[in-house]
Amino acid sequence: QVQLVESGGGLVQAGASLRLTCAASGRIFSNYAMGWFRQAPGKEREFVATVSASGLSSSYARGLQGRFTISRHNAKNTVYLQINNLSPEDTAIYYCAAASVRGTVVEDAGYGTWGQGTQVTVSS
Repeated sequence: QVQLVESGGGLVQAGASLRLTCAASGRIFSNYAMGWFRQAPGKEREFVATVSASGLSSSYARGLQGRFTISRHNAKNTVYLQINNLSPEDTAIYYCAAASVRGTVVEDAGYGTWGQGTQVTVSS
C-alpha cells in the first residue's frame, strides 16, 4: 500500500497560481497511476486529472485542461497539480489518489488509496 500526503494549498486571490504536491511513500510509486480530485463545499467529489504510472499519458476533466496540469516525478515519488488563473469556483479540498494500475483512471472508484487533502481557497 502506498501512503499519500498532499501539500501546497492555501488562500490566494483570483488570478493567482498554485502548485499542489502529493508525496508518496511505501510501495513502488512508479507502478501506480495517480489522480487529483476535488470537493467543493456542499458538492460531491469530482475528478480533476489523472496521469499514468509512466507519466506519459494524462487526462483531464472537461473544461479544466488548459488551466490545470498534472505531472509526476517518479524518482522523487511525487505527483503535482499546477493550477493557473485560479477563480473562486476552484475553492475546494484537493485530494490525490493512487490506483494500482498503469494506465490513467478517471473514476474515483478506481483508486484504492487517498491522501488527507489540501485546502485551496480563492478569494475574489
